[in-house]
Amino acid sequence: MTQDLGGKSIAQLSVLLQSGALDPRELTGWTLERIGGHEDRAIFTRVVPERAMREADASARRLAAGRPLSLLDGIPVAWKDLFALSGLPTTAGSVVLKDAPPAERDAAVVTALGHAGMISVGRVNMSEFAFSGLGINPHYGTPRNPWATDVDRLPGGSSSGSGVVVAADLVPVSIGTDTGGSIRIPAAFNGIVGYKATRGRYSMRGVFPLAKSLDSLGPLCRTVQDAVWVDAAMRGLPAPEIRRGNIEGLSIVVPTTIVFDDAEDGVVTAFEAAIVRLQRAGAHVRRQPFPTFERIFEAMSKHGPLVTAEAYALHRERLDGPQAAGMDQRVVARTRLGQKISLSDYIATSELRAALIDEIAFSVGPNEIIAFPTVAHVAAPTAPLLTDDALFVETNAKTLRNTLIGNFLDWCGVSIPCGIGDAGMPVGLLLSAQPHHDAHLLSVALAAEAIVRAD
Repeated sequence: MTQDLGGKSIAQLSVLLQSGALDPRELTGWTLERIGGHEDRAIFTRVVPERAMREADASARRLAAGRPLSLLDGIPVAWKDLFALSGLPTTAGSVVLKDAPPAERDAAVVTALGHAGMISVGRVNMSEFAFSGLGINPHYGTPRNPWATDVDRLPGGSSSGSGVVVAADLVPVSIGTDTGGSIRIPAAFNGIVGYKATRGRYSMRGVFPLAKSLDSLGPLCRTVQDAVWVDAAMRGLPAPEIRRGNIEGLSIVVPTTIVFDDAEDGVVTAFEAAIVRLQRAGAHVRRQPFPTFERIFEAMSKHGPLVTAEAYALHRERLDGPQAAGMDQRVVARTRLGQKISLSDYIATSELRAALIDEIAFSVGPNEIIAFPTVAHVAAPTAPLLTDDALFVETNAKTLRNTLIGNFLDWCGVSIPCGIGDAGMPVGLLLSAQPHHDAHLLSVALAAEAIVRAD
């Protein structure tokens, strides 16, 4: 290896691959060596070197013949441990599924990125069964946040490995899932970009669920442009259709309800500085209360969270059988809370959700962008959370608080690094848009990224 491939975005790697300056086999070999030599063994749950090199060989032949499948041909990708890879059991961050039947075929989005020429290098760690925003996993270990210089800090969850694997410069992109913040939280904690699509934008076939009424997918990567390219491929498009928008005249709404409660000073400072930069670039910013947000949390308190009800329905037999003893007991305890949620409670919350989605559309215009801190705090130290259940529950709730609003309202969202907070840790700024306004959101995010980052 004569080239320094560290820190390069998908777009930068694509230029090298498409021009012939870099061979896909060289890039894949470099990636696998980086993975094998990395000191944090908790990032991957499974590496697939044989598959990766087989796909790299095919990519090299296509590129040599001048027939690439897309701009992504030859680019490595890692998958959260929820995505089916042919011939392997899908373990969902749990040891109780290690002997599950192997998948007969890849998940639909794995196939889609394969059709774009991307190279699957393996599956990465996560919170067990995706049921935590912190990323702690007692079975496979907890990936270490690469930004931490004082003590080990949270990677964010549930797509913990997906955030760390990009931040640690092992792959340029990893595909995650997001039910209450599981893409945007690790993106914010690890100083990278995370895009949560509107639910239903991509096929969920072959993706192990948590709560089907809330589950969504998306990439964690280095730039918004990378996210746009991967989004197109995940939808089966030969090339991205989304173009850079304009900040001049853009209307941005900053909520004053809940999302800043108990926020760290460093988070608020970084967020507000980014908002000022956006205003100087021509954006119009208004601040307003959102009583809708309060009603979401009131409904969760009264009727129970939708995610808990659906997770219990999914895992009920597992919780009643011997597998429960082999699970993370915090996941067991949280999932069993769903047993207390009645059918009438679930229906009441579902009906309220539909009403609130309609209600919010009257207070936010279809082309307006909602902006607030992705998480109200930076990545916390991991060690105290391993032994203190009360602190774990409190931290998990606060970590998920801002992002789950978007899942409940079915928004799409992009977390972009906006500065540094306490302990020198990254802060994320979350841009969100109404359901199915993904193209507008990504267009705005393309234009806003350099301003928000200011680096």
